[in-house]
Amino acid sequence: QVRLVESGGGLVQPGGSLRLSCTGSGFIFSTYAMSWYRQAPGKERELVADISSSGSSIAYVDSVKGRFTISRDNAKNTVYLQMNSLKPEDTAMYYCKGKRLLASYWGQGTQVTVSS
Repeated sequence: QVRLVESGGGLVQPGGSLRLSCTGSGFIFSTYAMSWYRQAPGKERELVADISSSGSSIAYVDSVKGRFTISRDNAKNTVYLQMNSLKPEDTAMYYCKGKRLLASYWGQGTQVTVSS
C-alpha cells in the first residue's frame, strides 16, 4: 500500500519557521521526484518546490525563493520543506507528491497557519 504522510505543520507567527516532513512507504522512494504543493482556501493548488530523485535538481516558485528549502533523505524515505521568514500569505494546506513516469502519489496534507 502506497502512503505519503506529512507532518510538521502548525500555527506560527509571521517571521517564524517550520519544517515539514513527508515520509513515503509502499514504493521505491529513491526513484521518485518529490514535490511540495500548497492550497489556500478559495485558491488553486500551487507547486511550491520540487526535487529530483537524487536531489541534484531543485526548483522553487518565485514567492518562496530564499525563504524555503526542499531536501530529501532517501535512506529515511523522507522529503523535507524548511520554511523560514514565514508570511501570512504562506498560510495553506501543504501537500507532498511523489512522481515517476506515469505514477504519482499524494499525501493527505498538513496545515500551516501564519498569524499573529
